[in-house]
Amino acid sequence: MGNHRAQRGPRRETSAAPVAGRRKAVKQPARHPLLRALPSAPIIVGVAALAVSAGGAVSASDADLVGQVTSSTGAPAAAGSTSLANVAPVGHRDAIVSRDSRRDAATDAANEKLVAEAEAQAEQQHAALQQFAKAAERQSAKIKENQWVLPLDSYRITATFGLSSYLWSSVHTGLDFSAPTGTPIHAIANGTVTEVGYDGSYGNKTVVTLEDGTELWYCHQTSFLVSVGDTVRGGETIGLVGATGNVTGPHLHLEVRPGAGDPVDPFTALLEHGVTP
Repeated sequence: MGNHRAQRGPRRETSAAPVAGRRKAVKQPARHPLLRALPSAPIIVGVAALAVSAGGAVSASDADLVGQVTSSTGAPAAAGSTSLANVAPVGHRDAIVSRDSRRDAATDAANEKLVAEAEAQAEQQHAALQQFAKAAERQSAKIKENQWVLPLDSYRITATFGLSSYLWSSVHTGLDFSAPTGTPIHAIANGTVTEVGYDGSYGNKTVVTLEDGTELWYCHQTSFLVSVGDTVRGGETIGLVGATGNVTGPHLHLEVRPGAGDPVDPFTALLEHGVTP
């Protein structure tokens, strides 16, 4: 027999059979780089617990901040030195509040300007109304003071405006108040004496000119009691009834001449100024 080793065929590899009582190892998936940078769950829970003990409670918004507690390099920050500088929602909220405040301030300033302008206009209108009221009061007092009055206290109308008679070369130009000789004649309105003297058929005549230029003629007087340039007021005695000139008896012949022009009906003029002959 020779020493020949028996040739063996190719070696077959066989997997080791699982040992009873051991778990099969399971390979864990690799963690994402961002996840690797975050602290583990126990550390987060510990940070939250410290926040609760220090501040009393962690609100929902604070819980969001706990998840962002990292250092500038991504490492977990210490519990007592948490930085909130990079919390975007807070800064964004501050920007909105600031912008709204500026807008509200601008609106308030515009409203105050409008109110000031309205108050200034109201003051101007009030001042104008006060001036108008004062002017109206002065005019009212003036009208009241210059209220026309009757020329005689006692009389009888004997001839009216526009009549025709052999006594006049034309129609009658005035209103005749018959009264005894010597009866006082009153100025019927405020004015200035512009003429005193004898005037033919008119006899002794006094002319009083009013502020608006109207002339009042008082004719047939027996005597004068005023002079040219005198200022007279309504009701003041300016002469006495007479029968001078072209007359048939003592009376006052009154004429009203607006603007020193042609005569108008004295009866109508008196009525227009609140006086009924």
